[in-house]
Amino acid sequence: MAKQYDEAFAFYEQLRHYYLDNKGRIRKNYKRITLKLLDYNDRSVNPDAFLRPPQFEAFEMYVFVKEFLGNKPMYEIFDDWRKRRGVFADASFYSRGQETLFDTASDKQTATLFKQMRNVSENYPNYIFALTMGLGKTILMATCIFYEFLLANKFPRDERFCHNALVFAPDKTVLQSLKEIPTFDKSLVVPPEYVSVIDQNLRVHFLEDTGTTLHTLDGSDFNLVISNDQKIIAKRKHAETSAAERLFTMPSGLLSVVYGDDADADSQDEGDLILNQRFAKLCRLGQMGIYVDEAHHLFGKALERSLSDKKTENGLRRTINLLDEALTNKGSGVVACYNFTGTPYVQNKVLPDVLYAYGLAESINRGYLKSARVRKYEHVRSESFLRSVITEFWNTYGENKVEGLLPKLAIFATQIEEVENEVLPACEKILAELDIDTSKILVNTGDAKLTKTEDIHIFNNLDNPNAGGNDKQFIILVGKGREGWNCRSLFGVALDREPKSKIFVLQATMRCLRQIGVGQQRATVFLSEANFETLDSELNKNFNMTVSDLKDSGDKRHVYQVRMVPPERKVKLSKIRREYRLEKRAGGESICFGLDKLDLSRYESHVYEKASLTHDLSLKEVKADFSGEQVVYSEMSLVAEVARQLGPTVTCLAIEKLIEASAEGVEGVLSYVNKHNELIYDVIVPRIFEHLFEVKVDKKAEPVEVSLLKAPKDSAYYEFSAKPELVVRRSESEYDDCAEKSFHADTYCFDSRPEKELFNQLVYSDKTEEVFFTGMFTSGQSELAIQYVDPESHRIRSYYPDFYVKKSDGTIELIEVKGDNKIDDETVLAKAAAARDIADASNIAYGIIGGNFIMENDVTAMSLKEAQEESIALARGIEQTPNATLFDE
Repeated sequence: MAKQYDEAFAFYEQLRHYYLDNKGRIRKNYKRITLKLLDYNDRSVNPDAFLRPPQFEAFEMYVFVKEFLGNKPMYEIFDDWRKRRGVFADASFYSRGQETLFDTASDKQTATLFKQMRNVSENYPNYIFALTMGLGKTILMATCIFYEFLLANKFPRDERFCHNALVFAPDKTVLQSLKEIPTFDKSLVVPPEYVSVIDQNLRVHFLEDTGTTLHTLDGSDFNLVISNDQKIIAKRKHAETSAAERLFTMPSGLLSVVYGDDADADSQDEGDLILNQRFAKLCRLGQMGIYVDEAHHLFGKALERSLSDKKTENGLRRTINLLDEALTNKGSGVVACYNFTGTPYVQNKVLPDVLYAYGLAESINRGYLKSARVRKYEHVRSESFLRSVITEFWNTYGENKVEGLLPKLAIFATQIEEVENEVLPACEKILAELDIDTSKILVNTGDAKLTKTEDIHIFNNLDNPNAGGNDKQFIILVGKGREGWNCRSLFGVALDREPKSKIFVLQATMRCLRQIGVGQQRATVFLSEANFETLDSELNKNFNMTVSDLKDSGDKRHVYQVRMVPPERKVKLSKIRREYRLEKRAGGESICFGLDKLDLSRYESHVYEKASLTHDLSLKEVKADFSGEQVVYSEMSLVAEVARQLGPTVTCLAIEKLIEASAEGVEGVLSYVNKHNELIYDVIVPRIFEHLFEVKVDKKAEPVEVSLLKAPKDSAYYEFSAKPELVVRRSESEYDDCAEKSFHADTYCFDSRPEKELFNQLVYSDKTEEVFFTGMFTSGQSELAIQYVDPESHRIRSYYPDFYVKKSDGTIELIEVKGDNKIDDETVLAKAAAARDIADASNIAYGIIGGNFIMENDVTAMSLKEAQEESIALARGIEQTPNATLFDE
């Protein structure tokens, strides 16, 4: 099984700090051509430099690791850095990152990370450059390759520089975008006096099709090979060759003449022979540098697993390793493998070989990408969704051109049949209603029936003002949300149905963020409720943020390393087990569904808008007009649908009698369910079930011992982000007299001022024997987790109370701090009910205290029950009465 990384420390950040602190001395070790190339692309030196700052910074690190650090693998660089040896031995070279990271236990703290980095290493250096989509990874890759060839031409004996470059793309879509490497104006990134050196020596081999032969001269230099084929090594045929195949197979002697001595002697089909020929030709080239574009996609579903466990070595990595082995046997291995991807994170974990990273929020905040507003649609059917999206897009963008290009909307479908039967007819109908020419629609599904060759040509020229693609504004797609599809004039993305791939939602959303025109433009993302939640989740996994966390630089959060303070604190609680039994009721009275008393607003379609991805703006409801697309039920079809939900234990006849005898009657029920079909599943079926059956619950409490904080696996610390004013440390002098009463972690990162205030009140109080802040450890670090049923999703989730307090009289309390506006929140009430169950069974107290009350009162001067009741009264704005129960048990 692949190892799971729990390593939040980002070495690439420390390495960047080191470079910036010692930039002057480092540059003295560079070649003269290198210095000219760097200055040409540095906007602080050349105001007209083409590279964006993130591209240039990545290029700086590329040069730094090659010419100053000797092209060493990342684990060796880290080992030298942590042990302060080699180039890091000089005391004047110590970086600020190094000084803040290392302490008396530095060896123990960094040993785990070193082991991880060494385990993922190959026989050649492996580096990852993580730049958000739209920042120009292709141009960065081209700049690096041109740099390599210039230096290799000037210093042919220096083994650090690549004489040949092999570029891998994940699919044909990305392969097309890589054509930009040899075709774009080299003078934009290379000083004019050196452009001719590249043009005269560069040999480009673009292997677009499987059958394309690689024509390279053995032992030659400056070959740029671009291929979308991961498995360039032929597979031998194991099946017996037929007589017909033998008849049309060329003689092996002729094959040797055509393909060289490395051609397989065994019978293979033509495709296999050509694939093997490619590999054989590559093995005859020296000083090979390998560049992997869109590495997350190309290395498989889990880049972390592909890079971290050689036992799960996939086709591409295996091919690179075999190529390195073959080249090494001939005297020259792979110089290095450079992986280009969109994020340094996998499941919130930093990949160990990252050399440079630039995030999504930074890119938007600094104007390198469009800003975006995200609109979430609730309870909206497909045609209503499309009508609202197209209308909103047309009213917002219309035919207002930017750089001579019309704004475009990408409408993603999940299946070809969905396009043919639903999306395309609906779009044509809606455009006709809005008096928009339906010729503005372009369909690209990959199916020849719906997408012709001309359509593909148009699709590839959407950003060409002189091509037919610019006339298309409504692009209906199946797939195409992944890497490689570049359309700067894309201003909107619409995604209604849930795709099979969760990451697709993030990739499709980011399609419209590429910058265009003067100043920062704003795109609009239209998502169903489910896809909105998926986007939020994928942003968290891939960029360590959420939609609401995408704020500008005004959010002054810092990252803190948090270590467990031994010994591990364990406490005793009771775990509640429930056994459920289903018993039939006797029946009797008629059912009252209570439809006339329901709040039907939850079933009405709404549209919410977030005006910007990067600003801390709330979702706002906007006006929208949706046509009802409800199924019209008759008595018979309604009975059938309810029976289908309840299963074979309840007959249709019994259901029919119950509905007819209900307080609303058949007509009354139909009048509601035909207006809101969801009522069948939310009200009718559950009420009939409750009328016929009773669920019996038996509860049993079992004592358990839980850890308040476990030591991190494969690391010396956890990492948290917080505002400095909300952070307290055990080492601070103000806690010298009371540190032993708390701090099961050396650093507490609070979410709010009331949390910090309550901690200080408790830790300084003589009535407190122990107090531990547990609310920050919500990702499996603590076992103090209380399971509850989320009232919105109806899923079981874990809740972590903010404080575990042991009073001097021996009583134990679990305390939650909440903002006054959250006191009556449905989710908060569900958490409180579950926590009280555990607390009652464990003979401890549980309470919620409002934030304003904490800031205005000394909570330790009263009981938890008193503090809770008074704080809730304050939050609700009512006068406190003696013995009032303000918080429902």
